[in-house]
Parts: sequence; C-alpha cells; structure tokens
Amino acid sequence: MSLVRLILVRHGQTEWNVQGRLQGHLDSPLTALGCLQASAVGSCLESLGCDALVHSDLGRTCETARLIAAETGLPLQPQPALRERALGIMEGLTKTEVRARYPQAFRRYEAREPDFIVPRGESLRQVFERTRACLEQLALAYDGATLAVVTHGGILDAAYRLITGTALDTPRRFPLFNAGLNRIDRYDRTWRLESWGDIAHLQALEHKTRVSAFRD
Repeated sequence: MSLVRLILVRHGQTEWNVQGRLQGHLDSPLTALGCLQASAVGSCLESLGCDALVHSDLGRTCETARLIAAETGLPLQPQPALRERALGIMEGLTKTEVRARYPQAFRRYEAREPDFIVPRGESLRQVFERTRACLEQLALAYDGATLAVVTHGGILDAAYRLITGTALDTPRRFPLFNAGLNRIDRYDRTWRLESWGDIAHLQALEHKTRVSAFRD
C-alpha cells in the first residue's frame, strides 16, 4: 500500500488581496506581511521534513515558493496545472466593479454555477477537473514522500471539495487562509483530509496585521 502526504499552501497575502481585487491569472506582488507569511511557512515546513516543493507558475506563488525555499533548501518545481482559476474579464477588478460592468456574469459567478465559463476564463468544473488530475499526478510521482504544494484559493477550494465530496455549487464554509497549511494524504488510492486551515505558524505575525482569508 502506498502513502503520499501533501501540504497545500495558499500564497502569501498580495496587494490585490488587500484591495479586494480578483486576481485569476493576473498578478500583484506580495505585501510585506505576505513575505513574512511565506518565510514563516518555510520555517514550519523545514521542521516537518518535506521532500519536495511544487508550486504554481504565477508570480505570487513563485514569490511565495522562493521565500519558502530559502528556509527549506528545497529546489523549486513550477507546475502550471496549479494555477488559479482563470477569471477572464473579471481579473483586476473588485467585485463592486464586476457587478457594475458585467452584472449577468457576476450573478452566475456568485451563484457558483459549476459549468459557467467566465468569458475568456474557466468554469468551476474545469478547475475542479484540472485540480483532480494534478493531485493524482503528484501522488503518483511522489509516492512515499511528503510534498509541499504552493497554490491558490481556487485550487484549494477544488481540493477540499474533491476530498470531502462537497458539491461545487455549495457555498464555501471552510477557510482558505493566506499561507495556511492544509494537510491531505493519499493512502491506497483514497484521498483523506488530515487537517485544514492551520495558521498556528502565523500567530506571531498577528500584531503586524490580521491574517486574511480568501474572498474569491
């Protein structure tokens, strides 16, 4: 029987997270807090003895992964399949701006219609299937290992639903913290949720600013 452990990590806080802008495949830099969060993740992962570090190839996850690698010494391994959901016409806008410019698309987006493809973007189901395929591939490639995976809120959302059987159109009732640790494993071809939303390693940063949760 095979066992692989994955520690899923959302990127550190970005400037657009603070501004409430939808990022998708666009990027904004990590804030000062985001950099501290990433370094704190690295220190935590170093103590856990991770064997490899895989990350989305978007800028904010690359920046987060570089700071983690500085603490762990692990080589960076970019993986495009771990990218955030492509949000097309909505990228770079706040929800208020999207609602005003694209009211019909915003309504369907907010309703979490699984097969609604954001113009020039992706649907929830497409992201879910991309996430499923990527996690399966990683489980096969890193059998017996503990793997750190730096990714995005949309991928974490899909991963949680995959593992727990939560429907895509169900409102999210679980956290997706910047730089939080979300532990899953695959044992004998079955995914299991070990822990979710662990931010104990970030508590020392609370005096600098409040840890932000993912807001789509």
